[in-house]
Amino acid sequence: MSTLHGSCLCGSVKFELENPPETLRFCHCTSCKKLSGGAGTVNFGVPPSAIRIVAGEELLQQFTPPGGSTKTFCRSCGANLFGGGWPTTERASVRVTTIEEPVEAAIGAHLFVRSVAPWESLPEDGAQRFETSSS
Repeated sequence: MSTLHGSCLCGSVKFELENPPETLRFCHCTSCKKLSGGAGTVNFGVPPSAIRIVAGEELLQQFTPPGGSTKTFCRSCGANLFGGGWPTTERASVRVTTIEEPVEAAIGAHLFVRSVAPWESLPEDGAQRFETSSS
């Protein structure tokens, strides 16, 4: 069992979780594009109880976009840390970009490919593709 360490951009919020992910999911939905400022977010799912906030819990801010799931940010720097409704859902999304150790898992699925922008191209990575979510 190995511990992964994560943090926000300013380093005020820190968290830990056990075990590296086996696969990653790239979400191309319009909400993820807006919150990332790019092509979307790369995430891995964990039970919310697997995420241990070790610093900066008072800085966590949540936002739920219309028709979307709750996103959790650092109130100080705005970094997006978690999605999928953390901490009140069965499964939460951890943003890979917040993890300090190298994450070597491959993309297993591309979600919301119907929202891929004209300036984006999906790689030929063998990952499953879903018009919306995989559930």
